[in-house]
Amino acid sequence: MADGTNEISQSNPLSRKLNKILETRLDNDKDIVEALKALSTFFTENTLRSRRNLRGDIEKRSLLISENFEQAFGVLKEHLDKVYSDVHDMNKCCEDMTKRLQNTRDLIRSTGFMGVKISQKIQMMEKVADAFLSRFQLKQEEVEALRGARNTPVTEEFFQALARVREIHQDCKALLRTKQQTAGLEIMESMALHMEASYERLYRWTQDECRGLTSDLPDISPTLTKAMACLEDRPVLFKYCLDEYGTARRTAVVRCFIDALTRGGPGGTPRPIELHSHDPIRYVGDMLAWLHQAIASDKELLHSLLKNTSSGQESEREVLSHITEGISRPFKVRVEQVIVSEPGAVMLFSLANVLKFYGTTIGSILGEDAVIIVTVQEMNELALKMFFNSLNCHASKLLEKIELPPPDLGPTESLKDTLNLLRAVLTSHDASVVPLDARQADYSRLHCHQFTSGGISSNTPPFDMYAFIDRGLEMLSTQTDAHVDSLISEQASFILIRSGLGNVYSAYQENKQQKIALSSVHGLDVQSIKDAMTRFDKYLSSPDSLRIPQCELLRTTRLRDTVYKRAADAVCATYNTLYTMITDPRNNYTEPNSLVPRTPQQVTSLLT
Repeated sequence: MADGTNEISQSNPLSRKLNKILETRLDNDKDIVEALKALSTFFTENTLRSRRNLRGDIEKRSLLISENFEQAFGVLKEHLDKVYSDVHDMNKCCEDMTKRLQNTRDLIRSTGFMGVKISQKIQMMEKVADAFLSRFQLKQEEVEALRGARNTPVTEEFFQALARVREIHQDCKALLRTKQQTAGLEIMESMALHMEASYERLYRWTQDECRGLTSDLPDISPTLTKAMACLEDRPVLFKYCLDEYGTARRTAVVRCFIDALTRGGPGGTPRPIELHSHDPIRYVGDMLAWLHQAIASDKELLHSLLKNTSSGQESEREVLSHITEGISRPFKVRVEQVIVSEPGAVMLFSLANVLKFYGTTIGSILGEDAVIIVTVQEMNELALKMFFNSLNCHASKLLEKIELPPPDLGPTESLKDTLNLLRAVLTSHDASVVPLDARQADYSRLHCHQFTSGGISSNTPPFDMYAFIDRGLEMLSTQTDAHVDSLISEQASFILIRSGLGNVYSAYQENKQQKIALSSVHGLDVQSIKDAMTRFDKYLSSPDSLRIPQCELLRTTRLRDTVYKRAADAVCATYNTLYTMITDPRNNYTEPNSLVPRTPQQVTSLLT
């Protein structure tokens, strides 16, 4: 039965619910506990009605709660809508801000990039400014090097700073061709002021240095050489410094010249030049040699001073001429004393040669317009004038008493003296070192007398050694040849007349153009031919018997042999002509070989 009851209860839903409720443990179900607590708030009476209306009350209460919730939720919704609207607006603002931030980020990025560019540009401008200042402005140490104190020496830093100023001044010309003309003009004006002050200081220092070059062998420092090279850009200052140098060296050279004349060298070696005043050639030659050496030394000094400049040879000659001008007066006085003392014609001519040689040698260094060269030339002319005066006096004495030549036509004593004088003059002239053309020009001024062949023949050979008198020797040789030809003609005529061939040859010359046989002509007949040949045979046997006495007076064997040989040649030529005439069949000579038994070749072999 119990089992049946259980089955019924399981099939009844209400029973199942009740069982489920009864089996439920309320203390463990929080939801039921909470529901019961909520139910206790409004289910106060446990009545049937209350139980029947419980569901409705719960539903009403649930509806009321829902309405309250709806109202509350409506307010919440309004707030949420408002919040949504605010959030939406905030979202828009955020999006707008995001866009702005994006734009700002791009702007910041662009600004940063531009900032880098600007920074680079600023750095570049700083570099350009530094480069501009470095190129167109002087450093403080360069300014100090240029200015310096008045008495401080010029150093290498000064020349470097001056070169820098000149470079900046030159570069400013490039600025004037750009838009920076104002800056270029200002910088150029500033550099011009620096340059003027620098050149003024350099000029003062160089002038002081040049004034100190008064020793015998001064030392030209490299700094002074650079200073002269820099001053070349200022021609006026450069000229003033050269004048100062020339004045200082002139004083030194004059002092050294006087010392060389009176004191000699250091320690007395070489000896004073005036100790040799008794020997005019050595005295004048030593003075000129010292002068030449001094000029050469000062020329080397001047080259050292101006080696970095573009000064020409003319400027150097002007300075050297100014330096040596002071020697002209003491040199001229001493040479005039020697010349006026009349040391003799040969000595005067030797002095003239020495003066001419050194005048030419020194003139090639100083030029012909130098005062010392003019002085040497004047002394040369004075020596030549005194020399010719001496020759004129000698010639006047000869003309006052002319000696006749001796019977042997030899030179007279006065002629020998004159020739000895001429030989001494020519020897002196030949020993000089004057060029050959100059010696020939000087010789043309000597008036050499013409002598007879005998006199010339005895004195010409010693003159052959002098190359500068070739024109005079040529003239004398021509005159000698003319006299020798006359002597040969006389000798040949004498032989022909004495040997009998002269008359026959004269008759032949008179009748050779006639068209008749010459054997019938008077003087050319057979008998005349025989007589002439007989006398000619005697001459052939002794040729020396027919010599004129004038030939024996010739002093040289060469001339005598020449006269005899050429006279014999003339005789042989005459015999050859007559032999041809006699052996010619047209002249009708019988047995011509008996008339002229010797051929011309045989006669020539006998006479030569």
